[in-house]
Amino acid sequence: MPREFILYSRTGRTDSKWTNLHDAGRLDIVYECIIASLFLSHAIRRDTVFHAILNGPPKPPLHLEVNGENLYDVRTDQQIWGKILRHVLSERKHPGVRVSKESFESLIRVKAEKQKIYVLEEDGQDIFQIEIEKNPVFVLGDHVGLPRKCEDFVLRYGEKISLGRKPYLAATCITVINYLLDRKEQP
Repeated sequence: MPREFILYSRTGRTDSKWTNLHDAGRLDIVYECIIASLFLSHAIRRDTVFHAILNGPPKPPLHLEVNGENLYDVRTDQQIWGKILRHVLSERKHPGVRVSKESFESLIRVKAEKQKIYVLEEDGQDIFQIEIEKNPVFVLGDHVGLPRKCEDFVLRYGEKISLGRKPYLAATCITVINYLLDRKEQP
């Protein structure tokens, strides 16, 4: 089943002037979510798209999109992704990765026109009690979570779901969702 993930990164740097992903406004979380979203053992999920809205300095917001359909010349290690992210944040190209000047609200509006949006929060409806629609979009926050204003906005277009009462890392949430959707696809 095709799927998309949107990560709201409160502090992710919007330039290439950094030395490592952790010190770049926690772009390491963005990297971990890219890997969880798009990579299987020895394969890339060609039907998956990962988005991050970067809200760190100096020019927020920026929309980072990684599209599994066009992604190549990659591995899963942090060093390679550090180079790719620095490259695209310097306004250069990499296959399957692009950066544009787009806000969280704008991206949500576009996605909501054709897809069902699910917001991950501990106090949402249990994921086992709902039927995930085709071509879902899952929205989650970084290590701090979604700002209340953004959560209120996105809930106008979608519904709040939960993987349980424990707060998991964003990349772990993505891995669990991929697992659950993959299981549904099995005969």
